[in-house]
Amino acid sequence: MKRSVAIALVFIWIGFVCAISFMEAWLKFQAPGVSVGIGLGIGRLVFGALNKVEWGLFLISAVCLFPWRHERQAVQGLILALCIILLAQTFWMLPVLDARAELHITGAPVPSSNIHFYYVGLEIIKVIGLVFVGMGLLDKPLVLGIKKSL
Repeated sequence: MKRSVAIALVFIWIGFVCAISFMEAWLKFQAPGVSVGIGLGIGRLVFGALNKVEWGLFLISAVCLFPWRHERQAVQGLILALCIILLAQTFWMLPVLDARAELHITGAPVPSSNIHFYYVGLEIIKVIGLVFVGMGLLDKPLVLGIKKSL
């Protein structure tokens, strides 16, 4: 049962990241009347909320899979990598991106930076990692109380 919950959460997590990072993030700027400042303000709220949801999905999934002695080392390594990505985004990238957005919103000069590209790169790596975690978890039969007949 715990494995089933972890699998569901991993694929829900993929949906959240893809919908927000790869669709909402740029699409909001296409809406009539949404200035760059308003779009950045919305983005700060949405990505802050996404980050909290991701931590929840990560922690519940990790707890469901604990103890990890039955998981393949590749899945364990990917879960650790996802944790490192979340830590980098939470404590480094999002605060820097928030500060840059605030500068833009207040009309202050914003120095050139590649951090947004790094964030997008980590989002791509995260989704790929999540797909492999999900596939790795699906590789073993789910315990549904049904015996497989030959």
